[in-house]
Amino acid sequence: QVQLVESGGGLVQAGGSLRLSCAASGRTGSVLTMGWFRQAPGKEREFVSAISWGGGSRYYGASVKGRFTIARDNAKNTVYLQMNILKPEYTAVYYCAADRTTPQAMSRMTGPVGVDYWGKGTLVTVSS
Repeated sequence: QVQLVESGGGLVQAGGSLRLSCAASGRTGSVLTMGWFRQAPGKEREFVSAISWGGGSRYYGASVKGRFTIARDNAKNTVYLQMNILKPEYTAVYYCAADRTTPQAMSRMTGPVGVDYWGKGTLVTVSS
C-alpha cells in the first residue's frame, strides 16, 4: 500500500500562486507515476498533471499548460505542483495520485477509476 498526503492548499486571489505538495509513504517503490487531479463542485474529477519516476516525462492538462509545473523529489518521496497565474475556475479539491502506469496513461484517466492510490485532497480556492 502507498499513502499519499497533500498539503499547501488554501485561499488565493486570482493571478496569485500556490505550491501543493504530496508526500508518499509505504511501498513507494511499487509506483512509477505520480500526479494530480482536481474536482470542482458538481464536476467530474479531471487530470491536471503527472510525472514519471525519474522526472523525464511530464504531462499537463490543456487548461493548466504553461501555468502549472510539476516536479518530484525522490529522496523525500514528494511531488510538487507549482500553480501560477491562478484563475477562479481553478477552484477545486486537488488530489494527489500514484500509479504503476506511465504519465501518458495517467493523463488519459478520468474520474477516480483506474488510479492505484489517492490522497484525501486539499482545497484550493481562487477568489476573483
